[in-house]
Amino acid sequence: MEQTLDRKEFQRQFGIVGESLEMQELVQVLQHVAPTDITVLITGESGVGKEVIAHAIHGASKRAKRTMVTVNCGAIPEGIIESELFGHEKGSFTGASSERKGYFELADGGTIFLDEIGELPLGTQVKFLRILENGEFLRVGSSVARKVDVRVIAATNKDLEQEVRNGHFRQDLFYRLRSVNVRIPALRERKEDIPLLFEKFVEEFSAKNGIKFGGMTPAAVELMQQYYWNGNVRELRNVVESMLVLERGRKLDADDIRKYLRLPSEERNLPMVVSKPNDFDERELLYRALIELKNDMLEVKNLVKGVLGGSGTPGGNQSNAVQENLSLGEMERRMIETALKKFHNNRRLAADELQISERTLYRKIKEYGL
Repeated sequence: MEQTLDRKEFQRQFGIVGESLEMQELVQVLQHVAPTDITVLITGESGVGKEVIAHAIHGASKRAKRTMVTVNCGAIPEGIIESELFGHEKGSFTGASSERKGYFELADGGTIFLDEIGELPLGTQVKFLRILENGEFLRVGSSVARKVDVRVIAATNKDLEQEVRNGHFRQDLFYRLRSVNVRIPALRERKEDIPLLFEKFVEEFSAKNGIKFGGMTPAAVELMQQYYWNGNVRELRNVVESMLVLERGRKLDADDIRKYLRLPSEERNLPMVVSKPNDFDERELLYRALIELKNDMLEVKNLVKGVLGGSGTPGGNQSNAVQENLSLGEMERRMIETALKKFHNNRRLAADELQISERTLYRKIKEYGL
């Protein structure tokens, strides 16, 4: 497909919001890369919108009218991931009652988007590399090589170079994948785009749910721009939806906005410290959230004490209802329990809420016996 759209039209057509220099440069790269069949690796923190960029690459390519198959590698159990990706023959393992096409065959002629590629097991990485090199693969239980014509787009929130050094990711696959590396900046790196994204989410949610929005004061907008946004665009969308539902048409000031931002009270007036990209892996994000949860629990305890007096319990001599010294492990277990209960044991939604992969959540569920 010939490149005929200017930058703004390209962004409008594919739902890419942002006028910052970082986003302008990103879109320019996409316009050059999309019309080719080159493999693209999309990197960036969780919640920055990697799937939106993948859809834009496919939509502006010569394969746009063909299928785009999206696969979350972190959500597929290790024991069946090869069958899911490459398919299997009848009788190749217990339960294989018929032959089955894998995602690569389903995407033949089109595009396959492999999200969370850093979660791909080492054994599967070898077979994936073969497809990248010559388009060949073997179904599970078959000795007959098959070929597909698929454009590969991969994405990760991990530092794959570090994963290679740690022995968790193949070096040859890493070099093959990064033919073109499209890095999506974190939301805090493009503050000027926050009001634009906020407005877009307000318009979409208001139109869908018939809810009016009363706007924000300049101080509220400034606070939104100064907030760290660990969860990036996904977190911003969630905040917008919560505010619209609960505030119901009120004009919001900074204090109103602060209620929806996940900051401990003692940090709410501190300067924001921006770290370098890739400083936050999933464990750090989870621990930060756990510490914030602990602080919130302490606030609740103090509130209860203020209402009931003394020790915070009606009798005055019983142990405190809220423990101050919960271990990180216990806090982690409680947070996972809360997320699972909130989403009725839907692991995908719970993992999104916790900002970890489904595979990590699955391991934690087993670890804590939940």
